[in-house]
Amino acid sequence: FARFGSDLDKATIAQLTRGEKMVEILKQDQFVPLPVEKQVMIIFLAARGYLDDIPTEQLKRFETEYHLYLEAEYPDLVRSLAKELKISDADEQQMTGAADKFKSTFMQTIQSKD
Repeated sequence: FARFGSDLDKATIAQLTRGEKMVEILKQDQFVPLPVEKQVMIIFLAARGYLDDIPTEQLKRFETEYHLYLEAEYPDLVRSLAKELKISDADEQQMTGAADKFKSTFMQTIQSKD
């Protein structure tokens, strides 16, 4: 697809980019499976487009720091996801707020390094 990139419309390019990000976050280290609640948290972000403009080479760092952020700032959310194994409306609102705050800070840090 990269070879034909100029021939693709913006929607197709966006869909391919989101797919690339999704594949990247689904990768797990061998013998170190990610707990289900952490998988849910990062897939939620990818599905909502939060990762679309994160450079692919920064995704692992983003994911690691995001999980640490949630554990420190939203421990009740993490426990709820682990216990209930579903996203309630309240969880969704918290995840969206947390994602907005964290991503803003993260983007500032990677832009300041450029």
